[in-house]
Amino acid sequence: MLKLLIASALEMALKHLLYRDQFMKTARQRLKGKTLRLELAELDGPVILVFGESQADVLTSWDDPADCTVRTHLSAIPALRGRRQLPALLKQGDLEVDGDMQVVQQFVALLDMAEFDPAELLSPYLGDVLSEGLTQRFSNHADKIKRRWLDRQTQWGQAVTEEWRLSPSALELAWFSEEVDTLERDEGTLASRLEQMEISR
Repeated sequence: MLKLLIASALEMALKHLLYRDQFMKTARQRLKGKTLRLELAELDGPVILVFGESQADVLTSWDDPADCTVRTHLSAIPALRGRRQLPALLKQGDLEVDGDMQVVQQFVALLDMAEFDPAELLSPYLGDVLSEGLTQRFSNHADKIKRRWLDRQTQWGQAVTEEWRLSPSALELAWFSEEVDTLERDEGTLASRLEQMEISR
């Protein structure tokens, strides 16, 4: 059931992103009739994209072999929007491609051309004013969270650096250890002297 919901949501998102603008028609034509199989480490089964004239169908099972199979994980998906990041993902092993490499390259190029505006997605359901307001508010909250996270990282980095500066060096530890040994010897000597004084009384 969850896979079907994910497939349905992805199909709607792809239709809105990739099939709305006419200027992307030429790029879409290169993918027409092609199938792209996505195997995500976090999902039990594959997600298959079948590119058509007016939309990309998103399926959870497909008997025919796909033109291209991509194995990756969810955290690498946002990086696919950047065409230049594809070679880096392949080199790092975050992405494995079997089959026609051009299919994934053309899909990534299409994603790169797409302009994502959440307000436009919400507009038919909530109206222009409300969807724009919600989008701006969400964006502001996301920016605040990001700034706080970066501030925390800076603070943690400074704390670690400060602790490192305050921590003793190996030479200081050796000196301290010798001083402790000396104190122990002196304490032993003092204790034996006190015993002798007690006996001589």
